[in-house]
Amino acid sequence: MLASIFNTFFPEICAACEQVLLQNEQVVCTHCMHKLPVIANQEIAEEYIRDHFYGRIEIAHAGSLLYYQKKGLSQHLIHRLKYFGDERISAFLGNWLAQYLLETDWAKTVDVVIPVPLHKNRKRKRGFNQVSGFGQALAANLNCAYDEESLIKIVDSRTQVFKNRFARAEIKDAYFFLKDKDKIKGKHVLLVDDIITTGATLESCAENLLKGDPSKISLLTM
Repeated sequence: MLASIFNTFFPEICAACEQVLLQNEQVVCTHCMHKLPVIANQEIAEEYIRDHFYGRIEIAHAGSLLYYQKKGLSQHLIHRLKYFGDERISAFLGNWLAQYLLETDWAKTVDVVIPVPLHKNRKRKRGFNQVSGFGQALAANLNCAYDEESLIKIVDSRTQVFKNRFARAEIKDAYFFLKDKDKIKGKHVLLVDDIITTGATLESCAENLLKGDPSKISLLTM
């Protein structure tokens, strides 16, 4: 009863189009669900990501839920998540992507999900790591561990979104630090992030994770 009254005065809105959600809708309305540029064939996403990182890091498997379209719904979702604090989006996308992953054999071999970390200063300012809900939802669906403590960011670099390609490529391994190698030794690590631009951040994180001697590293992004 109280929930109904609350929803009457403070209805939840669609994270993509910002229209009021119907009673049976969550986070994204049905109309936008059909309009979002979903990569239903994860083999296509894996091939693209493998090509993107060819000669840079060895990836066991990879995937992504959406194509990023400037001024499109996918950009709006990511911006609402990162810059307007709509944390609902993170777990929603993780649960959605998990539906495709559970149809693959490789996802069932993942031992631990690790998100790309935020520096403590940026996390304090934003209030949360935008990838946390995504990673936690994936770990819950894949029935594996979630680890947000072992890989940390030790340099508070300026946001990568507004850097040009060459500046982003200058991210060094020293930006990140693997403080607990034993937690990932011999394990299949799934590294997750929101978007792939040049891939420099994911590459740097993966190179640090390799210092912990995992059996393999896979990548997933929103």
